[in-house]
Amino acid sequence: MGHKYRSNDSLAELISDDFRLLQVMSRFGIALGFGDKTVNEVCRENGVDTDTFLAVCNFISQGLKPSFEEYLSLHVEGLLTYLRNSHTFFLDFELPAIRRKFVNAVDCSTQNEIGFLILKFFDDYVAEIKRHQEYEAEHFFQYVDGLMHGRRPADVCLQHFEDDHTHQNDDQMIARKLSDLKNIIIRYSPSSANKEELNEALLNLFEFEKDMESHTLLEDTVFIPVVSMLESQVDVNDEESEPENKKSDKDPLSQREKEIIMGVVKGQTNKEIADSLFIATHTVLTHRRNIARKLDIHTPAGLVIYAIVNGIVKVDEIRDLPIN
Repeated sequence: MGHKYRSNDSLAELISDDFRLLQVMSRFGIALGFGDKTVNEVCRENGVDTDTFLAVCNFISQGLKPSFEEYLSLHVEGLLTYLRNSHTFFLDFELPAIRRKFVNAVDCSTQNEIGFLILKFFDDYVAEIKRHQEYEAEHFFQYVDGLMHGRRPADVCLQHFEDDHTHQNDDQMIARKLSDLKNIIIRYSPSSANKEELNEALLNLFEFEKDMESHTLLEDTVFIPVVSMLESQVDVNDEESEPENKKSDKDPLSQREKEIIMGVVKGQTNKEIADSLFIATHTVLTHRRNIARKLDIHTPAGLVIYAIVNGIVKVDEIRDLPIN
């Protein structure tokens, strides 16, 4: 097809166009055997939100990000189900299957040093992925679950997880372990190895690496912005939070929101703000919308005044800047 998939397209044609969508379909809980039904028909029969399903298909296959209007229609619950099922597939099926192929291809006992190292590096690689995904499941996904049920603790926000996901050392550690593993297999595999089994195992490992990259990009580009919009709609309601008469004294803005205001006050564009803070442009837009809602201020000039009055910036810092 080579174009954006739509709800009235045949799902069978989507799969034929890009076989990777088999994984998307499976992770949304959709089984094969749907005949010539459209995407919308199959999604409705399986209790899957069509817009959310198509957004993932178009992102994985075509690299297309949702428009702002499309972001508003996506379901957090559907995306969360997809991501959780992806984790299950990675850890319970795909990686164990690759491991079995390595064991069948090479003698991995301690008597064969290279074979032993291949298995050791593979297991270390899997352990890093498992640790990373368990953190997401136990912390980030639980936080999103809470938001969907109207719970938002005062001491946690999406920015904590977004910063972790973007800047933590996990990705670098995982990449290094995978690089070491591939180098050992490609350069030093013993001649006694079963060549067909070993080549297939290595090919599957490369395919898994690409799948993981798409998975991470989907989280950053689609899931986190949708969660951010949900977070903006849920008031902080910790059971142990301060009494209502004291809440008005608290700063209504998060540190990241203050950084966004600083960028606006300095006359930066949304993209320039995003680049300076190492976040996506759509995340800046979400923060700006949240700031406008919290402060009921909708112009850069109004934000300049607010920033000065509340000590976010000093007059000297913006004296020569135009106020639009």
